[in-house]
Amino acid sequence: MSGFARSVVVGGSGAVGGMFTRLLREAGSRTLVVDVAPPPEERDTCLVADITAPGPELAAALGRADLVLLAVHEAVALKAVAPVTRLMRSGALLADTLSVRTGMAAELTAHAPGVEHVGLNPMFHPVVGMAGRPMAVVITRDGPGVAALLRLVERGGGRPVRLSAEEHDRTTAATQALTHAVIVSFGIALARLGVDVRTLTETAPPPHQVLLALLARVLGGSPKVYGEIQWSNPRAASARRALADALHSFASLVGDDPDLHNKDSDGDGHRETEGLDSVFDELRRLMGPELTAQQDRCRELFRTIHRTDDEGETDR
Repeated sequence: MSGFARSVVVGGSGAVGGMFTRLLREAGSRTLVVDVAPPPEERDTCLVADITAPGPELAAALGRADLVLLAVHEAVALKAVAPVTRLMRSGALLADTLSVRTGMAAELTAHAPGVEHVGLNPMFHPVVGMAGRPMAVVITRDGPGVAALLRLVERGGGRPVRLSAEEHDRTTAATQALTHAVIVSFGIALARLGVDVRTLTETAPPPHQVLLALLARVLGGSPKVYGEIQWSNPRAASARRALADALHSFASLVGDDPDLHNKDSDGDGHRETEGLDSVFDELRRLMGPELTAQQDRCRELFRTIHRTDDEGETDR
């Protein structure tokens, strides 16, 4: 059993909400899907209602539920906290799937400090399933409902990773906002260089092939979603500034001025690398014990690209 006899999943017609709806129903929970605009094929199986202004039917369902899960946009979820928690019964669990945590933490402190609550942010696309994949978990107020929901995630194959609200937003600014900024900026640079992508694909070493594949993956998604990740996370702007500053630092190390290149070269035409040497040392210290494991992972990735058993490229 799920531990939740009755559940309400708001936004259950969406990809993330649908994933949790299936998880709850498979565990035996009587789960009501609520959506303001469900697809036509799901209108007969869900309650069409606005969670920010619950009518009588929705209010009654919220009052009976052991779990209310908000799988909606941040603006809707934050606006729903006050009316939803006023209707929830004592001891029921409130959960959400927001990708930014600090705003929800503040809203709960202001309107529902005594309500048991957990935030679950799937760090993967729901279509691939949660088996073996990380789920960022931020517990605002712990309790038996939180424990039951995390056990349910684990039984579904998910891997909960507990973080504070601040730690979550700082981490996702790096894993999502920074990562996407790197990939899209790489694509913008390619476009400005005027290169032929077919030629690149035919000649590129594995690191470039990986970047092309990452760019293709991002381009298969929604610009709105990627944009929302950038503007919704309060830490994303500082991540982008760090990226821009890092690129300027790298340019100063390798030298964009050909006259400086000639001046600093040794007799064989090789540029001095003291600056890069120190950067590599610093980054190796940053990676710490993870360095070897990630090098092994990269070798496996390169073998996949070339479908060979060799060691792959190391420095190109």
